[in-house]
Amino acid sequence: MSQTDTTEVDVQALEQEGEIAADYIEGLLDIGDYDGDIDMDVEGERAVVAVVGAALDELVGKRGEVLEAIQELTRLAVHRQTGNRTRLMLDIGGYRERRRAELTRLGEEVAAEVKQGGQAKPLAPMTPFERKIVHDAIAAAGLRSESEGEEPERYVVVHPS
Repeated sequence: MSQTDTTEVDVQALEQEGEIAADYIEGLLDIGDYDGDIDMDVEGERAVVAVVGAALDELVGKRGEVLEAIQELTRLAVHRQTGNRTRLMLDIGGYRERRRAELTRLGEEVAAEVKQGGQAKPLAPMTPFERKIVHDAIAAAGLRSESEGEEPERYVVVHPS
């Protein structure tokens, strides 16, 4: 089997995960009487399912807590049907997209501050999704960062180069 064939199989499996997740989320939306359209995609090595529509803030919750819980339930539903762990990413109402932009800006600002001051700087606790975005922004700025602490209080520390 060539590399192309392997990639093709992975994409098909990810598309299947997305379809299972979309069906599960559609059921949740129906139960909660929420209106929303579901978009499915494959980005990198994960299925991405997005719920778009008005009045979905309740499904995001404070700091994305409800969104994280729904994502975990959706991952469990996919795992139950496929037998495989999934890295599926769920977005509701564009929350993750907005948060990604905010955290990238934060990473860039903190990197500039650490470069100028020469002192390591710890940030507030974040989810794994949020820490990854900050780590990427810090690396792009040419600095080093590490995650420290235990969940759910795990946080990023930015170090001078």
